[in-house]
Amino acid sequence: MPTVYVETYGCQMNGHLAAHGYARTATPEAADVILLNTCAIREHAEARVLGRLGELARHKRRRPDVRLGVTGCMAQHLREKLAERVPWVDLLVGPDGYRRLPELLRGGDGDPHMALRLDPSETYADLPVARAGGVRAWITVMRGCDRFCTFCIVPYVRGRERSLPGPVLLSQVRALAAAGVREVVFLGQTVNAYHDGAWDFAELLRRTAEVPGILRIRFTSPHPSDMSARVIEAMGECPAVAPQLHLPVQSGADRVLGRMGREYTAAEYEDLVARLRARVPGLALSTDVIVGFPGEDEDDFAATEALVRRLRYDSAFLFKYSPREGTRAWKWGDTVPEAEKARRLQRLVALQEAISAEINRRLVGAEVEVLVEGPARRTAGWMAGKSPQMKTVVFPGPAAPGDVVRVRIEAATSHTLTGRRVAA
Repeated sequence: MPTVYVETYGCQMNGHLAAHGYARTATPEAADVILLNTCAIREHAEARVLGRLGELARHKRRRPDVRLGVTGCMAQHLREKLAERVPWVDLLVGPDGYRRLPELLRGGDGDPHMALRLDPSETYADLPVARAGGVRAWITVMRGCDRFCTFCIVPYVRGRERSLPGPVLLSQVRALAAAGVREVVFLGQTVNAYHDGAWDFAELLRRTAEVPGILRIRFTSPHPSDMSARVIEAMGECPAVAPQLHLPVQSGADRVLGRMGREYTAAEYEDLVARLRARVPGLALSTDVIVGFPGEDEDDFAATEALVRRLRYDSAFLFKYSPREGTRAWKWGDTVPEAEKARRLQRLVALQEAISAEINRRLVGAEVEVLVEGPARRTAGWMAGKSPQMKTVVFPGPAAPGDVVRVRIEAATSHTLTGRRVAA
């Protein structure tokens, strides 16, 4: 049986190769096929992948029959650069080309084999999904994106939106529940735009919330403009849908939001948050913010800072703008000096850390329901898990992964709650 070594930078691959007789191996030294599965979305990933391909070239020098390939979004986005910079690569396979991997691997004629065409009908709904064990599982419910935000490369490397059939996803959730999974996370670039022609995202939430054994359902990342009243009602009415939402805002300045192509104003976003919080009691809210977008001035940043103060997110992913070749914003250049971007980011991080700490400290003395994930990383004998609001909770064991326990919170930081187990 031939062996394959897969190193992932970003999105996970499906299990298609296993169905064609390839066994996974843990090291490239033992592999007949070495694949770097890549994502073009993550900052600095390009340099890491190019560097890693240089390191992996030694395996081809020692064993010329080894097949070395790059799969995923970066193969799609950087096809010319990869062909020029790493000519020893045998395969370039885009995110819609995984189905052809076994066929391409049989080529072996010395020429690079490519499957880089975006396929608007490809969802991989019929292919096996490779998963690691655990109490939580991630399920891709849709691929691609139709939004074309000016800072984002996704629509160009993953194609337009297409959703997997709802009954297929429901079957996946049932199988996961039977295998002991207790929480599922639905994935999509604009996940709440899901629609398979019959089910919208609200229907998907309602159907999967009824699956016995699934205690929590989460999803990421929704687009504010696709957060319909039906989805909000499903969140409020289905106990299994967790009271936690990651809702990217990106900026608090209307002028910047317009240049980003986000299709909402700050006021519309705040109104949406108010409706969500009114319908989903105890909702924990997180977000994404980009500082230093081209043309962002001090007033724009002040508007973002003010929005973060008003909305009081539980947590946030905060980034400095980084130009991405191929996006619409690329041609505008990087107009905000790096030092100024760093200053703005530091201010926003400090603000958000203080808000997160204040929100978490209010939970001291409260009891929270924790889905146990496994041993805590820092203290022997302690366990860690997540609250319904996706907050990390650590407490003295014993407990087993998959258990649901009640923990009284005794201390809190901006990132972690600490407590002791109490009788249910």
